[in-house]
Amino acid sequence: MMKTLVLMEHDGTTLRPGSGSAIGFARELSEDITVLLLGKSLEVIATEAAQYAPVLTADHEALTATVADRWAHLIAEVAQDQNAELIVATSATWAKDIVGRAAGLLGGAMASEVIGHEIVNGELRLCRPMFAGAINATLVLEGSPKIITVCPSAYEAPEPTETPFPIEPVAIDASTLPSDTRFESLDCKIGARPDVTEARIVVSGGRAFKSSEDFEQHVGGLADQLGAAAGSSRALVDAGITPNSLQVGQTGKIVAPELYLALGISGAVQHLAGMKNSRVIAAINQDPDAPIFEFADYGLVGDVYEEVPRLTQELNSR
Repeated sequence: MMKTLVLMEHDGTTLRPGSGSAIGFARELSEDITVLLLGKSLEVIATEAAQYAPVLTADHEALTATVADRWAHLIAEVAQDQNAELIVATSATWAKDIVGRAAGLLGGAMASEVIGHEIVNGELRLCRPMFAGAINATLVLEGSPKIITVCPSAYEAPEPTETPFPIEPVAIDASTLPSDTRFESLDCKIGARPDVTEARIVVSGGRAFKSSEDFEQHVGGLADQLGAAAGSSRALVDAGITPNSLQVGQTGKIVAPELYLALGISGAVQHLAGMKNSRVIAAINQDPDAPIFEFADYGLVGDVYEEVPRLTQELNSR
């Protein structure tokens, strides 16, 4: 049984939705799991995390801002102190910035953006997309510790326990932390919808939508009905109809939600590379020969300007 350290991301007030995927993956491999939280004023977040596993809190003023060299240094220290053989995180921007650096300090073997796994003759085999999602590769990590990041929607979060696990603080000597990098500011747009890489449902719109208002009314409206993220094809980004942050595809974001609803998306290979690992794909397109229908589990031939309001009305009535 591998001793496992799970890095759970948070926004300062609550755990990020995708963190459940990391703990879900870890649970499938080991029962000896410890969660590590880093930051400042972690009491509420630690209580939330303690519903899943014992928690270590690195709570210090020096960790208020997420600075990669400092956080990675501390992660590596804790992993070594815990003799962790497996370190797991969710493959969000946070992990890409920090966990890869921690892996370098630890000198182990790393696989990122894992979407599945199997154990064959005692050997852990990992599945991850490569070449912007064009193919899926099977990897075996050699070395210790093993550092793995999983896609935010690839694994189910376990059910929280009724009795919380213990919470313990990590002793921190701030004078030993790297100080070459300084946090200045964060410029980001915060919306009410979940991030497209974390959501369990993604509603995406394509070339069929002719304006930002149409996109927001139909794609955004349906996404809100489903508690989903809104996504976009590159065609809409290039036309200035949607922001780049919504783009799904080979040159955008790679997603693997439980349900991917493609509205007016033809299914070009570049877009398919970003979402073909979704568990269920449903598509609405007025072209019966659209390539998206070859990959869709469910397809409806129709005009999105007619079918989407009809679907939204049906959801409203329920």
